[in-house]
Amino acid sequence: MSQEEKNPWKTLNSEIKFETPWIKVTKHDVLNPAGKPGLYGVVTFKNLAIGVLPLDNDKNTWLVGQWRYPLDQYSWEIPEGGGPLDEDPLDSAKRELKEETGIVAKKYTEIARMHTSNSATTEYAILFVAQDLDFFEAEPEESEDLKIKKLPFNEAYNMVMNGQITDSLSMAAILKTKILLDEGKL
Repeated sequence: MSQEEKNPWKTLNSEIKFETPWIKVTKHDVLNPAGKPGLYGVVTFKNLAIGVLPLDNDKNTWLVGQWRYPLDQYSWEIPEGGGPLDEDPLDSAKRELKEETGIVAKKYTEIARMHTSNSATTEYAILFVAQDLDFFEAEPEESEDLKIKKLPFNEAYNMVMNGQITDSLSMAAILKTKILLDEGKL
């Protein structure tokens, strides 16, 4: 580890302030890199974030629309959800895609691993493209009121570019898929 990679923060005390089955919020009393006292709040996620972009042979994809309570607005996204930390991320991706859209894919390609907001959370995401698709009934969770939209992949890409899609997993998956398609790698 180089000098630049060493942790300049010192944790003096930590206290869990809030916890649910999905997240834990911890308050840390710290000395910052300048050696001055401060507070740092960290949201620890208890699941992986899993995103799946379905893509058929004609370059169509499917988005899922739903009201996002924290944002107080409607959001169009790729199928996504939480994957238990002790479960194979691919199994989680298969489950989320089937649950939210009814789609079952024969081929999955992992396209990215990312931290969604590393200044305040530990959330870690794994993104997949699903191909060679079969279609069944969606099986959403009771807390999900989902709308499913089939559209050409390039329309989804344009939705990212014009700000209609703002979800980080969706943006990353769509932009990465666009590059991989343009390079002939998908």
